[in-house]
Amino acid sequence: MTKKDKNSKNRIICVELDDTDLPVSSHEAQQERKVAIFDLLEDNFFKPLTTQNVKPDIGPYKLLIAIKDRSLIVKISSHEDILIREIFLSLSPLRHILKDYAQICSSYYNAVKRLAPSQIETIDMGRRAIHDEGGRILIQRFDQKVEMDMQTSRRLFTLITALYLED
Repeated sequence: MTKKDKNSKNRIICVELDDTDLPVSSHEAQQERKVAIFDLLEDNFFKPLTTQNVKPDIGPYKLLIAIKDRSLIVKISSHEDILIREIFLSLSPLRHILKDYAQICSSYYNAVKRLAPSQIETIDMGRRAIHDEGGRILIQRFDQKVEMDMQTSRRLFTLITALYLED
């Protein structure tokens, strides 16, 4: 979806995070979550694959995302707050990439303060590669549940990382 497709039904229009089971987040973590949500809402393609009981294309969609008991829980509702689908995914296949991404982001932020631009660029290339891998894994994990493009999965990965780091 491009920014001009704001009327598309296949998009996310609202994201809420349920962080009740997570430690109180720092100001920086809260800000990172807000930015991740803003970026996701700004431009996305998201189409739940529904059962026969639910009519297709009743979007746009609202998401409630939580991490509980080492599982990712995504509740998808219509813009009218009708629950469409709940998805429960184990975080085990993502745990390694989430930790790698957090570490390289930390290295990147530290490098920006003290290293030459060429060194920063090298770290940033690694950061983007891990971010892309996280997006690909999410697309695989949501297979047969949700159709989304790579940009949406990358942004969703960023948001999950921001939540997971507090877990």
